[in-house]
Amino acid sequence: MTNYFKYVFIFLFLSTLISSGQSKEKESIKLFLECNCDKNYIRQEIKNIDHVRDQGLANVQVFIYDIANASGGRTYKLEFTGSSSFENITNTLSFDSNANMTPDDIRKRLLWRINKGLLKYILESDIANRVVYRLRGQTEEKEAEFYDPWRNWIFEVYGEAKFDKEASRKKFEYKIGLESDHVTDKWRIRGDFQLSQLNSEFVRNDETFTSERKRYWGTASVVRSISDHWSTGIFTNLKYDTFKNIDLGAGVSPAIEYNIFPYNEVLKREITFAYKIGFFYNNYIETTIFNEDSELIFNHSFNINLRYRQPWGNISTNIRASSFLEDFSKNRLQLNSNLSVRVFKGFSVRFSGNVQFISDQINLPAGDASIEDVLLQQKQIATDFDLGLSVGVNYTFGSAFNNIINTRL
Repeated sequence: MTNYFKYVFIFLFLSTLISSGQSKEKESIKLFLECNCDKNYIRQEIKNIDHVRDQGLANVQVFIYDIANASGGRTYKLEFTGSSSFENITNTLSFDSNANMTPDDIRKRLLWRINKGLLKYILESDIANRVVYRLRGQTEEKEAEFYDPWRNWIFEVYGEAKFDKEASRKKFEYKIGLESDHVTDKWRIRGDFQLSQLNSEFVRNDETFTSERKRYWGTASVVRSISDHWSTGIFTNLKYDTFKNIDLGAGVSPAIEYNIFPYNEVLKREITFAYKIGFFYNNYIETTIFNEDSELIFNHSFNINLRYRQPWGNISTNIRASSFLEDFSKNRLQLNSNLSVRVFKGFSVRFSGNVQFISDQINLPAGDASIEDVLLQQKQIATDFDLGLSVGVNYTFGSAFNNIINTRL
Protein backbone atom coordinates (compact mmCIF):
# COMPACT_ATOMS: atom_id res chain seq x y z
CA MET A 1 0.00 0.00 0.00
CA THR A 2 2.89 2.30 0.81
CA ASN A 3 4.41 1.63 -2.60
CA TYR A 4 1.05 2.40 -4.23
CA PHE A 5 0.94 5.91 -2.68
CA LYS A 6 4.58 6.46 -3.62
CA TYR A 7 3.86 5.68 -7.29
CA VAL A 8 0.76 7.90 -7.25
CA PHE A 9 2.79 10.76 -5.77
CA ILE A 10 5.55 10.36 -8.39
CA PHE A 11 2.93 10.28 -11.17
CA LEU A 12 1.23 13.45 -9.95
CA PHE A 13 4.58 15.22 -9.53
CA LEU A 14 5.70 14.36 -13.06
CA SER A 15 2.31 15.38 -14.48
CA THR A 16 2.61 18.75 -12.78
CA LEU A 17 6.07 19.31 -14.22
CA ILE A 18 4.91 18.35 -17.72
CA SER A 19 1.83 20.59 -17.61
CA SER A 20 3.89 23.43 -16.18
CA GLY A 21 6.40 23.09 -18.98
CA GLN A 22 3.62 23.04 -21.53
CA SER A 23 1.96 26.17 -20.05
CA LYS A 24 5.23 28.09 -20.47
CA GLU A 25 5.51 27.31 -24.14
CA LYS A 26 6.98 30.35 -25.88
CA GLU A 27 4.83 32.52 -28.13
CA SER A 28 5.45 33.65 -31.66
CA ILE A 29 5.84 37.40 -32.22
CA LYS A 30 2.79 39.21 -33.57
CA LEU A 31 4.06 42.67 -34.52
CA PHE A 32 2.00 45.83 -35.00
CA LEU A 33 3.88 48.81 -36.46
CA GLU A 34 2.61 52.40 -36.51
CA CYS A 35 4.86 54.92 -38.26
CA ASN A 36 5.25 57.51 -40.98
CA CYS A 37 7.50 55.17 -42.95
CA ASP A 38 7.61 52.50 -45.68
CA LYS A 39 5.65 49.76 -43.91
CA ASN A 40 5.65 47.42 -46.91
CA TYR A 41 9.46 47.52 -47.03
CA ILE A 42 9.70 46.70 -43.32
CA ARG A 43 7.20 43.83 -43.61
CA GLN A 44 9.13 42.45 -46.54
CA GLU A 45 12.53 42.63 -44.83
CA ILE A 46 11.54 41.43 -41.34
CA LYS A 47 10.63 37.79 -41.78
CA ASN A 48 9.98 34.87 -39.37
CA ILE A 49 7.48 36.91 -37.35
CA ASP A 50 3.80 37.69 -37.94
CA HIS A 51 2.83 41.24 -38.96
CA VAL A 52 -0.71 42.07 -37.85
CA ARG A 53 -2.98 44.86 -39.06
CA ASP A 54 -4.43 45.91 -35.68
CA GLN A 55 -2.74 46.64 -32.36
CA GLY A 56 -5.38 44.64 -30.51
CA LEU A 57 -4.05 41.49 -32.21
CA ALA A 58 -0.39 42.18 -31.40
CA ASN A 59 1.85 41.07 -28.54
CA VAL A 60 4.64 43.46 -29.64
CA GLN A 61 3.82 47.04 -30.66
CA VAL A 62 6.27 49.50 -32.24
CA PHE A 63 5.30 53.17 -32.42
CA ILE A 64 7.65 55.51 -34.29
CA TYR A 65 7.22 59.23 -33.59
CA ASP A 66 8.96 61.76 -35.82
CA ILE A 67 9.44 65.51 -36.05
CA ALA A 68 11.53 67.89 -38.17
CA ASN A 69 15.04 68.50 -36.81
CA ALA A 70 17.68 71.18 -37.26
CA SER A 71 19.64 69.33 -39.98
CA GLY A 72 16.77 69.49 -42.45
CA GLY A 73 15.79 65.89 -41.74
CA ARG A 74 13.66 64.28 -39.06
CA THR A 75 14.22 62.88 -35.58
CA TYR A 76 12.64 59.44 -35.05
CA LYS A 77 11.85 57.92 -31.68
CA LEU A 78 11.05 54.18 -31.66
CA GLU A 79 9.07 52.81 -28.69
CA PHE A 80 8.68 49.03 -28.27
CA THR A 81 6.00 47.66 -25.93
CA GLY A 82 5.27 44.00 -25.24
CA SER A 83 2.13 42.27 -23.99
CA SER A 84 1.06 38.72 -23.10
CA SER A 85 4.27 36.73 -22.50
CA PHE A 86 6.33 39.80 -23.47
CA GLU A 87 4.47 42.10 -21.07
CA ASN A 88 7.46 43.34 -19.06
CA ILE A 89 9.73 43.89 -22.05
CA THR A 90 10.09 47.45 -23.37
CA ASN A 91 12.68 49.27 -25.43
CA THR A 92 13.33 52.79 -26.77
CA LEU A 93 15.64 53.74 -29.63
CA SER A 94 16.18 56.89 -31.68
CA PHE A 95 17.48 57.92 -35.08
CA ASP A 96 18.25 61.30 -36.73
CA SER A 97 18.06 61.73 -40.48
CA ASN A 98 19.37 64.72 -42.42
CA ALA A 99 18.59 66.51 -45.67
CA ASN A 100 21.29 64.59 -47.57
CA MET A 101 19.72 61.17 -46.93
CA THR A 102 17.56 59.55 -49.59
CA PRO A 103 14.28 57.82 -48.66
CA ASP A 104 16.06 54.50 -49.14
CA ASP A 105 18.82 55.53 -46.69
CA ILE A 106 16.20 56.46 -44.10
CA ARG A 107 14.13 53.27 -44.39
CA LYS A 108 17.27 51.10 -44.17
CA ARG A 109 18.41 52.85 -41.00
CA LEU A 110 14.94 52.56 -39.49
CA LEU A 111 14.87 48.86 -40.42
CA TRP A 112 18.19 48.27 -38.64
CA ARG A 113 16.87 49.88 -35.46
CA ILE A 114 13.59 47.97 -35.59
CA ASN A 115 15.54 44.71 -35.89
CA LYS A 116 17.75 45.78 -33.00
CA GLY A 117 14.75 46.65 -30.81
CA LEU A 118 13.03 43.34 -31.59
CA LEU A 119 15.99 41.27 -30.41
CA LYS A 120 14.77 41.32 -26.80
CA TYR A 121 11.46 39.81 -27.88
CA ILE A 122 13.00 37.28 -30.26
CA LEU A 123 15.12 35.87 -27.41
CA GLU A 124 11.91 35.19 -25.47
CA SER A 125 9.92 33.87 -28.45
CA ASP A 126 9.50 30.51 -30.13
CA ILE A 127 12.33 31.25 -32.58
CA ALA A 128 14.94 32.00 -29.90
CA ASN A 129 16.81 28.75 -30.65
CA ARG A 130 17.33 29.94 -34.24
CA VAL A 131 19.23 33.08 -33.26
CA VAL A 132 22.86 33.21 -34.39
CA TYR A 133 25.19 35.78 -32.83
CA ARG A 134 27.91 37.47 -34.85
CA LEU A 135 30.06 40.44 -33.84
CA ARG A 136 31.66 42.48 -36.59
CA GLY A 137 34.24 45.25 -36.55
CA GLN A 138 36.09 46.70 -33.59
CA THR A 139 34.90 46.17 -30.04
CA GLU A 140 34.84 49.90 -29.40
CA GLU A 141 34.31 52.78 -31.79
CA LYS A 142 36.29 55.90 -31.15
CA GLU A 143 34.22 59.01 -31.43
CA ALA A 144 35.76 61.10 -34.20
CA GLU A 145 36.12 64.80 -33.75
CA PHE A 146 33.60 66.58 -35.93
CA TYR A 147 34.07 70.05 -37.36
CA ASP A 148 31.02 71.82 -38.74
CA PRO A 149 32.06 74.72 -41.01
CA TRP A 150 28.40 75.82 -41.25
CA ARG A 151 28.05 76.15 -37.45
CA ASN A 152 24.57 74.52 -37.34
CA TRP A 153 23.16 76.66 -40.17
CA ILE A 154 20.92 74.99 -42.76
CA PHE A 155 19.98 76.68 -46.04
CA GLU A 156 17.49 75.64 -48.70
CA VAL A 157 16.97 77.35 -52.06
CA TYR A 158 13.90 76.31 -54.06
CA GLY A 159 12.07 77.20 -57.25
CA GLU A 160 8.93 76.06 -59.01
CA ALA A 161 7.09 76.95 -62.21
CA LYS A 162 3.62 75.77 -63.38
CA PHE A 163 1.75 76.19 -66.62
CA ASP A 164 -1.87 75.14 -67.20
CA LYS A 165 -4.02 75.71 -70.29
CA GLU A 166 -7.63 74.91 -71.21
CA ALA A 167 -9.91 76.09 -74.01
CA SER A 168 -11.05 79.17 -72.09
CA ARG A 169 -8.44 79.44 -69.35
CA LYS A 170 -4.68 79.83 -69.11
CA LYS A 171 -2.46 80.13 -66.04
CA PHE A 172 1.26 80.54 -65.37
CA GLU A 173 2.78 80.62 -61.89
CA TYR A 174 6.27 80.66 -60.44
CA LYS A 175 7.82 80.66 -56.96
CA ILE A 176 11.41 81.09 -55.85
CA GLY A 177 12.61 81.28 -52.28
CA LEU A 178 15.24 80.81 -49.62
CA GLU A 179 14.89 79.20 -46.19
CA SER A 180 17.51 79.35 -43.45
CA ASP A 181 17.55 77.78 -40.01
CA HIS A 182 20.06 77.82 -37.16
CA VAL A 183 19.27 75.58 -34.19
CA THR A 184 21.09 74.88 -30.93
CA ASP A 185 19.81 73.77 -27.53
CA LYS A 186 19.31 77.41 -26.53
CA TRP A 187 18.66 79.26 -29.79
CA ARG A 188 16.62 78.99 -32.97
CA ILE A 189 17.12 81.59 -35.70
CA ARG A 190 14.97 81.41 -38.85
CA GLY A 191 14.64 83.36 -42.05
CA ASP A 192 12.26 82.70 -44.97
CA PHE A 193 12.03 84.71 -48.20
CA GLN A 194 9.84 84.11 -51.25
CA LEU A 195 8.95 85.75 -54.55
CA SER A 196 5.87 84.49 -56.40
CA GLN A 197 3.74 85.60 -59.31
CA LEU A 198 0.54 84.25 -60.88
CA ASN A 199 -0.67 85.33 -64.33
CA SER A 200 -4.18 84.22 -65.34
CA GLU A 201 -6.30 84.60 -68.47
CA PHE A 202 -10.00 83.74 -68.79
CA VAL A 203 -12.14 83.96 -71.94
CA ARG A 204 -15.91 84.47 -71.58
CA ASN A 205 -18.29 85.36 -74.44
CA ASP A 206 -15.37 86.35 -76.67
CA GLU A 207 -14.14 88.71 -73.97
CA THR A 208 -10.72 88.11 -72.42
CA PHE A 209 -10.00 88.83 -68.76
CA THR A 210 -6.43 88.90 -67.49
CA SER A 211 -4.91 89.29 -64.06
CA GLU A 212 -1.51 89.43 -62.43
CA ARG A 213 -0.94 88.62 -58.78
CA LYS A 214 2.42 89.33 -57.19
CA ARG A 215 3.56 88.42 -53.72
CA TYR A 216 7.01 89.09 -52.25
CA TRP A 217 7.58 88.45 -48.58
CA GLY A 218 10.17 87.72 -45.93
CA THR A 219 10.04 86.67 -42.29
CA ALA A 220 12.71 86.36 -39.63
CA SER A 221 12.67 85.24 -36.00
CA VAL A 222 15.00 84.69 -33.06
CA VAL A 223 13.80 82.34 -30.28
CA ARG A 224 15.62 81.70 -26.98
CA SER A 225 14.98 78.70 -24.69
CA ILE A 226 14.63 79.82 -21.08
CA SER A 227 13.87 76.46 -19.43
CA ASP A 228 12.28 73.06 -20.12
CA HIS A 229 8.89 74.81 -20.34
CA TRP A 230 9.50 78.48 -21.26
CA SER A 231 10.75 80.18 -24.44
CA THR A 232 10.80 83.75 -25.69
CA GLY A 233 11.50 85.36 -29.04
CA ILE A 234 10.96 88.17 -31.52
CA PHE A 235 9.33 87.93 -34.97
CA THR A 236 9.57 90.33 -37.94
CA ASN A 237 8.07 90.37 -41.43
CA LEU A 238 8.15 92.40 -44.63
CA LYS A 239 5.78 91.95 -47.62
CA TYR A 240 4.33 93.20 -50.90
CA ASP A 241 1.03 91.56 -51.91
CA THR A 242 -1.25 92.75 -54.73
CA PHE A 243 -3.98 90.27 -53.70
CA LYS A 244 -4.20 91.82 -50.23
CA ASN A 245 -3.75 95.42 -51.47
CA ILE A 246 -0.39 95.75 -49.65
CA ASP A 247 2.25 97.91 -51.33
CA LEU A 248 4.52 97.67 -48.31
CA GLY A 249 3.84 95.81 -45.08
CA ALA A 250 6.17 95.44 -42.10
CA GLY A 251 5.74 94.20 -38.55
CA VAL A 252 7.60 93.38 -35.33
CA SER A 253 6.25 91.20 -32.49
CA PRO A 254 8.00 89.99 -29.31
CA ALA A 255 6.54 86.71 -27.98
CA ILE A 256 6.63 84.31 -25.05
CA GLU A 257 5.60 80.64 -24.96
CA TYR A 258 4.88 78.09 -22.21
CA ASN A 259 4.72 74.33 -22.77
CA ILE A 260 2.86 72.26 -20.14
CA PHE A 261 5.08 69.29 -20.92
CA PRO A 262 8.89 69.42 -21.17
CA TYR A 263 10.04 70.24 -24.70
CA ASN A 264 11.87 66.88 -24.95
CA GLU A 265 8.44 65.18 -25.08
CA VAL A 266 7.38 67.08 -28.20
CA LEU A 267 7.55 63.91 -30.35
CA LYS A 268 4.60 62.43 -28.44
CA ARG A 269 2.70 65.34 -26.91
CA GLU A 270 2.67 69.08 -26.37
CA ILE A 271 0.30 71.76 -25.14
CA THR A 272 1.68 75.26 -25.63
CA PHE A 273 0.40 78.74 -24.87
CA ALA A 274 1.97 81.66 -26.74
CA TYR A 275 1.38 85.40 -26.52
CA LYS A 276 2.58 87.99 -29.05
CA ILE A 277 2.32 91.77 -28.90
CA GLY A 278 3.67 94.25 -31.41
CA PHE A 279 2.83 96.45 -34.35
CA PHE A 280 2.59 96.42 -38.13
CA TYR A 281 2.70 99.13 -40.77
CA ASN A 282 0.72 98.92 -44.04
CA ASN A 283 1.08 101.15 -47.08
CA TYR A 284 -1.78 100.30 -49.44
CA ILE A 285 -1.89 100.06 -53.23
CA GLU A 286 -5.43 101.47 -53.33
CA THR A 287 -7.28 103.51 -50.72
CA THR A 288 -9.06 101.15 -48.32
CA ILE A 289 -12.71 100.90 -47.31
CA PHE A 290 -11.74 102.90 -44.18
CA ASN A 291 -10.30 105.66 -46.40
CA GLU A 292 -6.73 104.89 -45.41
CA ASP A 293 -3.66 105.00 -47.68
CA SER A 294 -1.31 103.89 -44.93
CA GLU A 295 -1.52 103.17 -41.21
CA LEU A 296 0.36 101.92 -38.16
CA ILE A 297 -1.51 99.35 -36.05
CA PHE A 298 -0.62 97.88 -32.65
CA ASN A 299 -1.93 94.34 -32.20
CA HIS A 300 -1.61 91.24 -30.07
CA SER A 301 -2.50 87.55 -30.31
CA PHE A 302 -2.91 84.50 -28.08
CA ASN A 303 -2.21 81.03 -29.46
CA ILE A 304 -2.98 77.55 -28.03
CA ASN A 305 -1.42 74.56 -29.73
CA LEU A 306 -2.18 70.95 -28.78
CA ARG A 307 -0.62 67.86 -30.36
CA TYR A 308 -0.85 64.26 -29.20
CA ARG A 309 0.38 61.15 -30.95
CA GLN A 310 -0.53 58.10 -28.90
CA PRO A 311 -1.46 54.43 -29.50
CA TRP A 312 -5.16 55.39 -29.33
CA GLY A 313 -4.81 57.90 -32.17
CA ASN A 314 -3.64 61.38 -33.08
CA ILE A 315 -4.95 64.84 -32.30
CA SER A 316 -3.74 68.22 -33.47
CA THR A 317 -5.50 71.48 -32.59
CA ASN A 318 -4.54 75.11 -32.95
CA ILE A 319 -6.57 78.05 -31.62
CA ARG A 320 -5.51 81.62 -32.34
CA ALA A 321 -7.23 84.82 -31.24
CA SER A 322 -5.97 88.24 -32.29
CA SER A 323 -7.15 91.85 -32.20
CA PHE A 324 -5.99 95.43 -32.59
CA LEU A 325 -5.05 97.11 -29.32
CA GLU A 326 -6.77 100.42 -30.14
CA ASP A 327 -9.95 98.76 -31.44
CA PHE A 328 -10.89 95.33 -30.06
CA SER A 329 -13.83 95.08 -32.48
CA LYS A 330 -11.28 94.46 -35.23
CA ASN A 331 -10.35 90.89 -34.38
CA ARG A 332 -9.98 87.37 -35.73
CA LEU A 333 -10.57 83.91 -34.21
CA GLN A 334 -9.10 80.85 -35.92
CA LEU A 335 -9.50 77.14 -35.13
CA ASN A 336 -7.79 74.29 -36.98
CA SER A 337 -8.17 70.72 -35.73
CA ASN A 338 -7.47 67.16 -36.86
CA LEU A 339 -8.48 64.08 -34.86
CA SER A 340 -7.98 60.39 -35.62
CA VAL A 341 -9.18 57.84 -33.05
CA ARG A 342 -8.99 54.07 -33.00
CA VAL A 343 -12.43 53.09 -31.62
CA PHE A 344 -12.12 49.30 -31.63
CA LYS A 345 -10.32 46.55 -33.51
CA GLY A 346 -10.02 47.50 -37.16
CA PHE A 347 -12.26 50.59 -36.88
CA SER A 348 -11.06 54.19 -36.73
CA VAL A 349 -12.71 57.57 -37.26
CA ARG A 350 -11.20 60.82 -38.53
CA PHE A 351 -12.38 64.39 -38.13
CA SER A 352 -10.85 67.61 -39.42
CA GLY A 353 -12.10 71.13 -39.48
CA ASN A 354 -11.08 74.76 -39.73
CA VAL A 355 -13.05 77.89 -39.08
CA GLN A 356 -12.22 81.59 -39.00
CA PHE A 357 -14.35 84.46 -37.74
CA ILE A 358 -12.96 87.52 -39.49
CA SER A 359 -13.46 91.15 -38.45
CA ASP A 360 -10.07 92.68 -39.25
CA GLN A 361 -9.96 93.14 -43.05
CA ILE A 362 -8.77 96.74 -42.91
CA ASN A 363 -6.73 96.26 -46.10
CA LEU A 364 -9.69 95.83 -48.51
CA PRO A 365 -9.76 98.45 -51.31
CA ALA A 366 -12.72 100.80 -51.49
CA GLY A 367 -15.39 100.24 -54.15
CA ASP A 368 -17.07 97.14 -55.54
CA ALA A 369 -15.10 94.17 -56.84
CA SER A 370 -15.01 93.96 -60.63
CA ILE A 371 -15.93 90.88 -62.67
CA GLU A 372 -12.20 90.30 -63.26
CA ASP A 373 -11.55 90.32 -59.53
CA VAL A 374 -14.29 87.72 -58.93
CA LEU A 375 -13.55 85.39 -61.85
CA LEU A 376 -9.77 85.45 -61.54
CA GLN A 377 -9.50 85.93 -57.75
CA GLN A 378 -7.26 88.89 -58.39
CA LYS A 379 -8.11 90.68 -55.13
CA GLN A 380 -9.19 89.65 -51.67
CA ILE A 381 -12.99 89.79 -51.20
CA ALA A 382 -14.75 90.81 -47.97
CA THR A 383 -15.98 87.99 -45.74
CA ASP A 384 -16.77 87.54 -42.07
CA PHE A 385 -16.10 83.80 -41.85
CA ASP A 386 -14.30 80.88 -43.53
CA LEU A 387 -15.35 77.30 -42.78
CA GLY A 388 -14.24 73.80 -43.80
CA LEU A 389 -15.18 70.40 -42.34
CA SER A 390 -14.51 66.76 -43.17
CA VAL A 391 -15.21 63.40 -41.52
CA GLY A 392 -14.19 59.89 -42.46
CA VAL A 393 -14.26 56.34 -41.13
CA ASN A 394 -12.09 53.35 -41.83
CA TYR A 395 -12.88 49.71 -41.06
CA THR A 396 -10.52 46.86 -41.91
CA PHE A 397 -11.48 43.21 -41.52
CA GLY A 398 -10.45 39.83 -42.89
CA SER A 399 -7.11 38.06 -42.58
CA ALA A 400 -5.04 39.50 -39.75
CA PHE A 401 -1.84 37.60 -40.59
CA ASN A 402 -0.49 38.11 -44.08
CA ASN A 403 3.21 38.84 -44.59
CA ILE A 404 3.22 38.52 -48.39
CA ILE A 405 4.22 41.55 -50.46
CA ASN A 406 2.90 41.51 -54.03
CA THR A 407 3.02 44.72 -56.12
CA ARG A 408 2.32 43.23 -59.57
CA LEU A 409 0.11 45.47 -61.75
